[in-house]
Amino acid sequence: MKSKWITVTLLAVAVLSAACGKKEAPVSVNAGDAKTNGSAAVVKTSDTYPNAQLLADVKWAEEHAKDGNVKIFDVRSKGYEQGHIPGAIALNSGLLKDAKNNTILATEPFTELFQSLGVNSDTTVLLYDEGNALNATRVFYALEYYGHKDKVKVLNGGYAAWASAGKDVSTDKPAVTKGNFIAKPNDKLVTTKDQIKELNKQQCLLLDVRSAKEYTGEDVRSQKGGHIDQAVNKEWSDSIDASGADGVPKFKSYKDLKAAFDQIGIVQDKTVIPYCQTNVRGSHTYFTLRLLGFSDIRPYEGSWAEWGNAADTEAVK
Repeated sequence: MKSKWITVTLLAVAVLSAACGKKEAPVSVNAGDAKTNGSAAVVKTSDTYPNAQLLADVKWAEEHAKDGNVKIFDVRSKGYEQGHIPGAIALNSGLLKDAKNNTILATEPFTELFQSLGVNSDTTVLLYDEGNALNATRVFYALEYYGHKDKVKVLNGGYAAWASAGKDVSTDKPAVTKGNFIAKPNDKLVTTKDQIKELNKQQCLLLDVRSAKEYTGEDVRSQKGGHIDQAVNKEWSDSIDASGADGVPKFKSYKDLKAAFDQIGIVQDKTVIPYCQTNVRGSHTYFTLRLLGFSDIRPYEGSWAEWGNAADTEAVK
């Protein structure tokens, strides 16, 4: 499997380099936001996420809990046995990483896992965790990487939102029928160490989503501390707001998120490469950027666990 991953890496270097060329920035026009004046369209400012369909609320979850074409997965680290959203199936997000090779789980075992969870090729998947979406977005990224793009949603506020709304919980484990999902990796949704060493950093944006102390090298979690040359830092958790009256952690508004990314130069006409320690936090930022309408996001799956321990890489402090 490791040799197959290396082959894919070599073939994909040229693809990533080409993708880092300048592209036209996509323009998002929400329904009702555009008014036609002759042949020109005037776009009004909106605070609706361009890909709002990726984020579900409690109402949507409740309405689709018994939908045969929807699978709800509880990806919390604990608590499933004590109570979960009715119909939800437990899923350990840690199973999606091949830690030995610093890669996502290989195609065949990934297929087997999600077939065993009852996922079909046309299944809509809803994911939730404790509330900050860290585990949920890890699974979101993995499913999109393996071809289930635009068929996965994250519950905004997770289980905390469900409990805060006073909704029913269950301790029953639903029966599962084997699904027909087939994993199909998309090399345009991932970046490797070798690709980063070769890429044109003028046209690609490296986004370090670890803490500020990890970024500067004060907090060292691998052999080397610091960050990849020219990477900018924005901690993944900055996208979450838990200051509401109910205390439920939810994604910040489109306006606030867009302004924050604009401020550090993360723009839509370039390829964005998020990374963290193991691409869990990087996956969260992948989801956030997808929500904002970014079209070319390629997380570094190996992240600092690989880069910070490799003999052929350099760290900047």
